[in-house]
Amino acid sequence: MSAITPLMPRQKVPSLSVPLVGGGTWSLADQSPENFTMVVFYRGLHCPICGKYLKDLDTKLADFAKRGVNVVVVSSDGEDRATEAKAKWELENVDLGYGLDLDNAREWGLYISTSNGVTSSGYEEPAVFSEPGLFLVRPDGTLYFG
Repeated sequence: MSAITPLMPRQKVPSLSVPLVGGGTWSLADQSPENFTMVVFYRGLHCPICGKYLKDLDTKLADFAKRGVNVVVVSSDGEDRATEAKAKWELENVDLGYGLDLDNAREWGLYISTSNGVTSSGYEEPAVFSEPGLFLVRPDGTLYFG
């Protein structure tokens, strides 16, 4: 396994394309925000802290849009778990991507964890999953903040 190389501001970010809960595909290459695209990586359905964070984020999407920021939320969960997370956490507005490839997660500099079993939420952690990260990407595809 290779070492994680951190992304650096003003450098191009890796490609990112994921299926969305409810249908369709989200691709970073297709984004044309006024200011930024905010990419939020979360651990998955098993993470109760992620659920609270994403519920709060979901209520603020209109504020981000007013400021010219597109938002997507992504995990390495499969479709069933991502669909359950969206329903359980009552995420009504956010684009929720799933199926993040772990090699792609490493390209973004995300840490990869292995399961510790069932979490406090009552859900089993996947055998392997990506950890959280938050990135602001300029319209030209370069990193502003990570």
